[in-house]
Formats: sequence, structure tokens, C-alpha cells
Amino acid sequence: MSQENFTKQYINGEWIEGSSEKKVENINPYTEEVIGVIPSANAADLDKAYKGAKQAQKEWEKLLPAEKQAYFEKLVQVMDNRKEEIIDWLIKESGSTRIKSEIEFQAARGIVKESVSFPTRMTGTILPSNTPGKENRVYRKPKGVVGVIGPWNFPFHLALRSIAPAIATGNSVVVKPASDAPVTAGLLIADLFEEAGFPAGVLNVVVGRGSEIGDDFLTHPIPKVFSFTGSTEVGSHIGELAGKHIKETTLELGGNNVMIVLEDADIDKAVEAAAFGKYLHQGQICMAINRVIVHEQVHDKFVKAFKEKVESLKAGDPFEEDTVIGPLINRDQVERIQKDMEESIQQGARKLVDGDVEGNLMDPIVLTDVTNDMPIASNEIFGPVMPIIQVKDEEQAVRMANGTPYGLSGSVFTEDRHRGVQIADQIETGMIHVNDQSVNDEAHVAFGGEKDSGVGRFNGQWAIDKFTTEKWISVQNEYRQFPF
Repeated sequence: MSQENFTKQYINGEWIEGSSEKKVENINPYTEEVIGVIPSANAADLDKAYKGAKQAQKEWEKLLPAEKQAYFEKLVQVMDNRKEEIIDWLIKESGSTRIKSEIEFQAARGIVKESVSFPTRMTGTILPSNTPGKENRVYRKPKGVVGVIGPWNFPFHLALRSIAPAIATGNSVVVKPASDAPVTAGLLIADLFEEAGFPAGVLNVVVGRGSEIGDDFLTHPIPKVFSFTGSTEVGSHIGELAGKHIKETTLELGGNNVMIVLEDADIDKAVEAAAFGKYLHQGQICMAINRVIVHEQVHDKFVKAFKEKVESLKAGDPFEEDTVIGPLINRDQVERIQKDMEESIQQGARKLVDGDVEGNLMDPIVLTDVTNDMPIASNEIFGPVMPIIQVKDEEQAVRMANGTPYGLSGSVFTEDRHRGVQIADQIETGMIHVNDQSVNDEAHVAFGGEKDSGVGRFNGQWAIDKFTTEKWISVQNEYRQFPF
């Protein structure tokens, strides 16, 4: 497909012009040039997409497991054949470096491969009964039509993380991609599904501003469940609207993830992990390390080694092979981070590594003398700034780690693995990793947060549970007696 065709909506198997008078400008965050202009979808387009999805789902559900699996196996082939095109789009649309784009492609490929197994994992149950002659059968069924709201930071993987499992379990999907990544969070995925031969209407993509179709996307009577990855503020609104209309949600929201470095940690290994967990995709990851909490006995050693590591990281053009840090997605993000950083410096934080800002590009920054209540530590940064907090002992480290409304991911570094697990168990979070950094995602392992970081779990059996429902059908093999 040519680039020009990614200016259309994908509805019921057709590429059509959006009906709204409004337009979505797709902007390269590094060059700040317009990649394309997409006429937005309006409520009528959205209605057509949902109705097409509902009709297509009834036939899609009836296909044999092996038939559904064949489509997904072909999808993997299509993705492999078009890998360079996918990576190219991730770089120019979301500001991803080549390193990050490769990681994202492999993660997305992994979830599609995992989804190949889902059609044969739609298992039911037969349960005993206390009623004579009764057999209790519990059947697993798809929920119907799933709404997916795709993010802009890991757009390709995080959209596919819901799209592929939902469709593999017999549902159809309507996607509203982020306006900052309409191609990689939606239109490109639709094109891959179309090339793989999926039936019309099984996947639909509507591009439009949340202000125009956002609430309609959630309140439409057809979809049964929504999957959203993004900010806690937007997720809260989605949860509120969905609850009002008796619809289910899976929400992966913001994070304020810590890496705890204890006095017995391998400092060199902790530094390497911290740099990756903070600066992959410029820190624009919900799982990114937001704070490093370091034991006072090794604080100075960690700070010195981390400073050297960070000063070696190249920021610049994401198309260049050795670039580690590319641009932030837009100027609003740059200004928000600068504001939090300056306020924290006024409160006593000190710049250890000071980076330049040019356009949407921020060089990596490291702050020391940070306290947990400073804006740069209490807010989700979502950018290339690392605050380092010194603590006296592990009890204080745990208390600081938990001193946030978020609970998505985290990390503990210690040479005593058992101690690491004990501390990890005390952190109020959905995921945490001993002697690793916080950015981990495996297609078969439960992924999700606690507290303000979300509701529900993605991946593997947890995705099957979310996108399916269970139906009880009982059978009387011999007629029962009634009291009247």
C-alpha cells in the first residue's frame, strides 16, 4: 500500500474517506514535518464500522479453529515480509529509534504468534450438580465486538496486543488509534490484516479526534468490551463511561515505577539495566523507570557509574543506527517535562547530567538530591529524565516505592535473589523484576497494573479470559421432581 492510502479509514473491508470536516495531521516528531493529512471519521463512520464488525463477527466466530489459525499464521508471514516498512513507519511516525523499533516489532510478532494458539484454547467445563440427573456445562464464547483504543508510544505492539487476541478468540474489532500515531496504531495494522486475507469487517479502523468521536466510540450500543492503553486521566474517563453503559474494560494506565538498588547489588549490572529501563524510547513507556532508589552505602558509586553511562548515549536522528534517544512525540510533552524539572530544581534537586533541548529532542538528563515529593519524582515523567533518590535502608526504599498512587512495574537489584523476591512482594505493583529493569512484556505472561495503573491483565490466558465470556447450559438427563 502506498503512503497516500494511509489517509483513509478502513471500514468493513473498504478504504474510505472520513466524513468529518475535521482532519488529523500526522506529524514526524523529529523533523516536525507533516507525513499525511487524514480526513477524520465522524459518528456516522463509527456507526458503520461497528455495524460491519457485528455482522462480520457472527460468521468469523463459526470458523473452525484451524481456519482461524491459518489467518494468523499468514499474518506472521506478512509482518515478516514487511518488517522494514513497519520499522520505517515506527521511526518516522512515533520517533522510535531503530533499536526500539526492532524491540517493538518482535514484541508484536510474539503476541500474534501466541494468538495462533487461542482458537484451540477456547475450553469449556463440565461440572457436577446437586440436582439428580443434571449435567452442568460451561461454554466459552467470544464477547462479540471489541473496541480498542491504540496508544502512540508503542503503537504497533500495544494495539496488536489487544487486536490479535480479541480476533483470535472469535471477536471482531474496531480500533480508534491515537491521533499522534494513526498509521502504526491502526491503519498499517489493517493493511497487514487485509493482505493476510482476513474477512471484511473483522478488523475496522476509524481515525478521529477524541473530542469528536471519543465518547461515541465508548457509548455505542454494539461493543461489549474496551481495551485501552494510555494515561490514567483518560483511562478514568473511559472507565466511567463504560461503567455507566454496563461495558467491560481492560485498562493499562500510567506508572511511577522504581528501581531499588540495594547495598549488595552489582552496580555495573544495575547501571546497564537502569539506562535501558529509563531511556528506551526516550522514557515514553508506561513501564519505564521513573525513579531510582539507591541505598546510601552504594549511592555515590551508582551515581558516578550512571553518569558515565548516560553521557555515552547518543541523542539525535532516530533513523541513524547508533541513536539511542530520539524525539519526544510533541512539544507539549517537552514543555511539561521541563516545567516539572525546573520546579524540582527549585526545591533542591541537582542536575548531574544536563541535556540540551532542540525542538522535540531532549538529551538525557540525570537529577540527584531528589526527594519523593518533588514533581519529577511524584509525577509520571514519560521522558528522558532520571531522578535518583538516596535511602538509608530497604524499609525506607519499600515505603518510598509504595508512596505513589501508581502500581504498574518495578525492579529490585540485589545479589541475594531470595531477599529480592521478598522485597518485590512488598511493592504494590502488578509486575516487578529482580535483577532486571522494569520494561518487560512477554506474550504468555500476565501483564497489568494495580491501583491507578489499571484494571485487568493482558497476554496469554488472561487475554482469553478478558475477551471471552462463559455461558452455563444445564441438561436434565432424567426429569426432576418439583415441589408443586
